Formats: sequence, structure tokens, C-alpha cells
Amino acid sequence: MCVNCIRTIVDITEGIPKQATIHYCKSCGRYLQPPAHWLACDFESRELLALCLKKLKGLGKVRLIDAGFIWTEPHSRRIKVKLTIQKEVFAATILQQTFEVEFIVGYQQCPDCMRVMAQNTWKAMVQIRQKVDHQRTFFYLEQLILRHNAHVDTINIKEVKGGLDFHFAQRSHAIKMVEFLANVVPTRSKSSERLISTDIHNNTSNYKFTYSVEIVPICKDDLIPLPRKLANSLGNISPLVLCSKVGSSIQIIDFRTLQTADISSQVYWRTPGITCVSSIRDLKEFYVMDVELLGPRNGRFALADVTIQKMADVGRNDDVLIVRSHLGNILNFGDTVLGYDLTTANVNNDNFANIPTEDLPSVVLVKKSYGDRRRKRRNRNWKLKQLSKEEGELVAKKQEQEKLEADFEQFMRDLEEDPDYRQNINLYKTGAATAAQTGDSGAMDEEGDDDDDEYPDIPLEELLEDLNLNGSSKNPNDPFDDGEEMME
Repeated sequence: MCVNCIRTIVDITEGIPKQATIHYCKSCGRYLQPPAHWLACDFESRELLALCLKKLKGLGKVRLIDAGFIWTEPHSRRIKVKLTIQKEVFAATILQQTFEVEFIVGYQQCPDCMRVMAQNTWKAMVQIRQKVDHQRTFFYLEQLILRHNAHVDTINIKEVKGGLDFHFAQRSHAIKMVEFLANVVPTRSKSSERLISTDIHNNTSNYKFTYSVEIVPICKDDLIPLPRKLANSLGNISPLVLCSKVGSSIQIIDFRTLQTADISSQVYWRTPGITCVSSIRDLKEFYVMDVELLGPRNGRFALADVTIQKMADVGRNDDVLIVRSHLGNILNFGDTVLGYDLTTANVNNDNFANIPTEDLPSVVLVKKSYGDRRRKRRNRNWKLKQLSKEEGELVAKKQEQEKLEADFEQFMRDLEEDPDYRQNINLYKTGAATAAQTGDSGAMDEEGDDDDDEYPDIPLEELLEDLNLNGSSKNPNDPFDDGEEMME
């Protein structure tokens, strides 16, 4: 075949886009180099040409011979690049082709210019952080903020990696938020200020204030080894305890004696080395073979000797373990329980290493497990309200989104299993709860919520009516408006 016939049959530019978009910031004159880097380039420069070529995904499959700009009007917001490429189409046959690619310049403000332009929109900011690998604490904190209406003075709430940012128009509102956080969770805070402008004639200055609030990295059901000195000061409690609740202080319980104690935020921050060695992600399932109550009780906990077996060993061997636990009145024969297996745990902690070997249990039972039968799909008769947040710098990757959904599901199940955990949270009725209250049992049977009486459910008397006090947001003239409620 001749060259002309080959060109009419084979198109080596297939797969290379002929049009693309690049983003340009008018304030600083920089171009966006994905994913988040902004590069300063002159018009028709080598840097801009390299940036344009990186936007073309199909160039890696061909050989680039030449590239250059085609002159366009600067105000046209178009950049044209002429490319010459080569590719082997048949055996010992290389075809060369020249074509044009048009880039559309889209305006987008860079983060630096956004901060400069929006410097007068907020006066104070409260940054809330917690150094843990889950978001359950922030889900609980969000419900406390909604219950006490502590977010009423915020002008923006931004969700960032590791926490939340609250923006306020006045400094007093930010101080009020810091004081509220100190009353509901153990925290420590520090403040900083930045000078924005100064008026030398009136002797006045404009500042922006930032309050950094750090929540203790201890969560419910964490296993905590205590320093010997601190354990003695808390009534000679065992140095290995479980965190039973996190409120204004850290509430701990000795699972072998039912002795309880509180660790205040001041004590935690001035005592180095208090960290958890096992969190909820380290829990393993065990099968309950026998429960022998020992008598002592402390609220909803009872002391017992529990005979357990690993789920992997059930039906295969007779290897059982007898452990002392505080879940005597919760567990029965045939139940499944979650616990920390210390025989296979790899712990690197000085306080844990100082505990004598004879005082270390093989397994620490934490809570009863209700299986995975309804974990993925559960038609609950209650729901939670959420804050209106902006995603900010948080990258919504698929893995992070799945992890966030798993943390939220775990938080919802904790609310169902622990009445004390949900007593400070507002829970609202759903359509299923309304149907059950009016006696429509057929709807409940269809959803499948009454086929598992063992699974803990929240009573209807604890649920609130979901009322929209600000009026409905439904537009009667818009048939596509579903009337979703708006939170002020």
C-alpha cells in the first residue's frame, strides 16, 4: 500500500483527545498542575507547553517528534498546540502524522487566592483534631453539638482530614465553642492570632484568631495500660483497664474487679505515656461455652468467669479459655463475644511491659457481638441529623469513603447496644417507627425488623418527632423539589 492509502485507513491519533481544559487563576497568573499544584507559566513558554502535553493521556503510546504553539488571540481563552507524532502501524512501516489540539482555559481560583480574598469573612476559627484512625468520636461530638445547638453562631463548617474546622464571625463565639468542647469531651487547647491590618491613626488593629482543640486519643472500648503511679492514685486500680465511656473525663473500669475510676483531662495531659494498646479494630470473635456468675455487680456489669473458644476452633478442637470478665449479666451460653486476644497481640508500650506476666490475661472481653446478619442492610426505625459541612481539603477517595461509612455504621450500632451512650443524643423517628406506632405491623414485617428479637433496638419512647420548625423547603411550583428539610 502507498502512503496515502495507509493514511486514509490508519489514524495514529486515535485515543489522543483533540480538546482539553486547563485551569488558570486570574489573581496570581498560575496554572493548575493536577492534582493540587499551581505552576506559574508565561504565555507560550516551555513550562506551559509541558503542562499542556501532560494533559494528553494517549501520548505515551506514540512517539512525539515535535510540539509547538499556534498563535491565538490572548483574550480568546484558547491555546492551540501543533503536534507531530510517529507510530509503527505495520511491520517495518512507520507512519508520521501532524494534528492540532485545542486547550480551553477555564478560570479557577487557587487556594492561596481564596484565602486572601476571604480573609474578612471570618474572625475566629476553632480547629478540632483527634489523633485516631476512625471518626466515631466526631460522630458523637456532632450529635452533642446538634443537641445543645452549639453551632448556631458558625458561618462555615469545614471537614478536613483528622477533624473539623468551625469558622465564626466573632471571637467570643469561638471562645464559647472551646468552652463547650471542654465540658463534653477531654480536651486541651491553645490559641494563636495573626495580624491582618493596622490603623496607625486610630491605634487599632485587625486580628484573626485560631483556636486549636485536641481531643484525647482515647475512645470507648479501648484497652489502656496505666502507669503504676497513676493506678495507685486512682484507688489502687489494676494497671490494665478498659475505657467504658468518654465524657468530660475518661471513665475506666477494671474488668476483673468491677472497680471504676475517672481520669480528668488535666491528669491525662500531665501524665505521659497514657495510650491505648488495642482499639476496636483489633477485636476478635469468641464463642461462649459457659458463664459462671461470681456475685459482685456494678450497675449494668456483673463479674463472672466465662469459658470461651476462638471462632476458628469451634468444632475443630477442645481448646478453651477461662477468663474473668465484667459481662456476666450480658453473656449466655451460645453467644458470640468480642475481645482482645493478648496472646497474639504485638504491643510496644512501656506501661504494658511493666505489668507482671501473671497479671496479664490471655483474652480481654469487651462487648457482646450480634453477628453480621443485619450489619450491611438494616432498616432502622430511627435516624440522626447531621451538620451541614463543607468537604474542604478532604479527598473523597473510594477507600476513605468506605472506611467512613463503616465507622458511621459502628457508631450507629454502639448507640443501639449501649443505652448510656445514647442518653445525651437526640434520636428521631422514621417512617417505619411511625408505622409501628400506628399499628401497621405489615410494613414492619415487610422490612424485616421484627425477625430478630435478640438484636438490640431503641424503644419508641426514646425517639423524638422529626419536626421542621423553620417551615418546609418544598417549592410547590417545582415538581422536582422533594421538600428536603434544611437545617439552620
